[in-house]
Amino acid sequence: MADLPSGAVTFLFTDIEGSTRLWERDAAAMRAAVARHDALLQEAIAAHQGHVYKHVGDAVQAAFRSAVDALAAAVAAQRALVADPWPETGPLLVRMALHAGEAVPTAQGDYHQVPALNRLARLLATAHGGQVLLSQAVRELVHGALPADVETRDLGRHRLRDLIASERVTQLVVEGLPDQFPPLKSLERDPTNLPIQPNALIGREADLATVRMLLLHEDVRLVTLTGSGGTGKTRLALQVAADVLDAFGDGVFLVDLAPLADPALVLPQIATTLGVREVSGLTLHDAVVSYLDGKRVLLLLDNCEHLLAAAPLVAALLAASGGLKVLATSRAPLHLRGEREYAVPPLPLPDLARLPPLEQLAAVAAVALFVQRAQAVRPDFALSADNARAVTAVCIWLDGLPLAIELAAARVKVLPPAALLARLERRLPLLTRGARDLPARQQTLRAAIAWSHDLLEPAEQQLFRWLAVFAGGTTLAAADAVVDPTSGIDVLAGATALVDHSLLRQSEGKAGEPRFGMFETIREFALERLAASGEEDKTRDRHAAWYVQRAEQMSHMKRRSRLGNPEDVLELETEYANFWAALTWLTGAGNAALALRLSAGLGGFWNLRGHLDDGRLWLERTLADDDGTQPGVRAIALNWLSMLVGSRGDPERGIALLDEAEALARGTGDPPLIASVTVARGFAELHGRGDTAQATARGEESLALFEAAGVLWGISLARGLLAHAAHLQGQGERAEALFVQLLADFRDHGGDEYIAAQTLHSLGALAQGRGDHARAVSYYGEALIRFHALGDLGSVAWCLEGVAAAGGRDHPEQAARLFAAADTLRTAIHIPLPSPERPEYDRAVAVVRTILGDAAFEAAWRDGAVLPLETALAAANALAASQ
Repeated sequence: MADLPSGAVTFLFTDIEGSTRLWERDAAAMRAAVARHDALLQEAIAAHQGHVYKHVGDAVQAAFRSAVDALAAAVAAQRALVADPWPETGPLLVRMALHAGEAVPTAQGDYHQVPALNRLARLLATAHGGQVLLSQAVRELVHGALPADVETRDLGRHRLRDLIASERVTQLVVEGLPDQFPPLKSLERDPTNLPIQPNALIGREADLATVRMLLLHEDVRLVTLTGSGGTGKTRLALQVAADVLDAFGDGVFLVDLAPLADPALVLPQIATTLGVREVSGLTLHDAVVSYLDGKRVLLLLDNCEHLLAAAPLVAALLAASGGLKVLATSRAPLHLRGEREYAVPPLPLPDLARLPPLEQLAAVAAVALFVQRAQAVRPDFALSADNARAVTAVCIWLDGLPLAIELAAARVKVLPPAALLARLERRLPLLTRGARDLPARQQTLRAAIAWSHDLLEPAEQQLFRWLAVFAGGTTLAAADAVVDPTSGIDVLAGATALVDHSLLRQSEGKAGEPRFGMFETIREFALERLAASGEEDKTRDRHAAWYVQRAEQMSHMKRRSRLGNPEDVLELETEYANFWAALTWLTGAGNAALALRLSAGLGGFWNLRGHLDDGRLWLERTLADDDGTQPGVRAIALNWLSMLVGSRGDPERGIALLDEAEALARGTGDPPLIASVTVARGFAELHGRGDTAQATARGEESLALFEAAGVLWGISLARGLLAHAAHLQGQGERAEALFVQLLADFRDHGGDEYIAAQTLHSLGALAQGRGDHARAVSYYGEALIRFHALGDLGSVAWCLEGVAAAGGRDHPEQAARLFAAADTLRTAIHIPLPSPERPEYDRAVAVVRTILGDAAFEAAWRDGAVLPLETALAAANALAASQ
């Protein structure tokens, strides 16, 4: 193995597709076939100056000094494999992939801790038998040097299961060989929300194998990765989850529990991740269980240690859902029956007393991680004879903990390893004398964070502890609001410094604006510093005041324009943990006035996004604490609470709440507020009691008040109430005239997106009722776009059904698919078709079935039932655009 290439190396990996099945069918025949396969590959690789350095089962791994040689070997091997008759087994279909990177062979004739090899294995896993794939690196290396009978086909960018940045994948097209294959088996094909990771996982091969085996065992339903903060539990769990995607056909989903402070929020967080929403007549728990029924799903519950009181919920979900498995990360086990705990160890460390040769030392996981992270801040950094001992000592002092190593390596930008070691050694009391009731590794991690913290300038330390009040991250604007205005701190400069020190993480937020957050272990440390500083109360007061201001700014009752603004909805969802933290602080601190303002400001969001229980919890709590000194704010809060309880099937309580709200509003003499409560009462009378006369009277009164005050969203809402009442009274022409005016006002002057979407749907229903199907499809399609942007999936299903019903006569096959897609969506989100709409729906479906015939209808329904939502939306929009 002395001739193995070093430096820039191109690797070829191969694998026989379906080999397990072939071995099980006839082991003797497969043994002979694999021997022939190995010989053909060895011949092709050797003929092009390559080296086979490893066999893994029937897979082959080879190294080349030249990418052109590697490509030629792959082509020759595929031609030889196709030409062979394979009398024992039939044709062997072999997938191949090539990637290039820096690598140094070990003395044992292998390559260890080479990121390119992990990447290549993930690339190979996406290929099909007979296919040859190239990474972007290899594609660039062979550009302009392809044989005359070989071409390349760009397959686009794909996310691989190593979870790092997507890869542009190229397929070889070789004359005389098959070149048509199914889509690549990349993450885009799988139902998952697993996020892209900034770096490849290092040194966890044994842990990955063990946890995968545990998780896939038939009798294991819950696996918990335990260990102190910074051991790398989350990164390991993410990679395990990516590796087992094929075993969970209905999805693998990350549920991030780190921002949550209350165990009661765990179920809503799971529901939100799965896309399950609260519906009338069904508890959220039952809705989640119903969604999981019959599905094979893996939930990755990340950061459970502060929410252990929610462990019985996990047990209940597992008991009720036979196809569910849970992979959890926590500093402590959940202590549930059947739980399999896996303590995540530190990274392997070398022996400082007997350092191995440099090439072997570089392959030790802790050292490899240090070098990788150091090179991220200083690209010319390399492990050398001069710094090897210091690097090793730093890793040992940090107990091989990944987060601690990363924090230390980030300092290589200004401090060489020997200087790093000297600073760590001077911190020995801090490293070894932490609180005795803390785990040893937590003490070490705390020391690493404290050491990094102590390198900050005083102003940066101050900003660091202030930013700890944010749950789930922050924007620059919010950070500015939390900073003491007398401090003179430049938040952007300070945040940049904290990112450089690896104490703050930066991501891309709304409209490309930066968003900052902390690892939870670091945030815990920062909160301790904040409490010790005596600044916590004032900092949390400023945090709460900012979120009260933001909630009121985005609340339509405090403005004269929009209610359903997709950008506002996105911000409210993104900042939800911060709003919750602010409410928790204000109620705990006895600041009832601000707490009521905040809950009133969030009422529209809770109603629009279906957070019915959350909204009811906080509105009832803050109304109970209210001292009555803010009658207008109390009226708004009562107004929203009435809507939430009405949505839960208690319209009479909702109307009773509006009685109090109306009295308070009239007492303020504030016309927009009076109008707001009046129009809400009109809708409650219409939908709760069916009283069209009362609804019309309330609509006319509120319209006059809104027009006098110039409140655009209110004018639209009042006209909508009058239009709906007219429709139910059988006054179709008047209803349509009002809806048309609403839509014209919106298009001329802008306004509320939600009201616009509702109006478009209503116009579609009216057009459909008079037989104008083309116009109806167009209206439904435009409403669909708006509801989807607002995230209102119940209304998305409503619009899909509208497009299908109105377009069914001209496009029956597409209509059947859309009906099925809407049915699947309703089942997924637990929002059944309302009973009053069932007769018309059944008639529309029957028309499509009659046109197609039973067999064609059932075939189209089956196709539509498995359509991804985005595909169904595209089909509906295309149908609408054709009208």
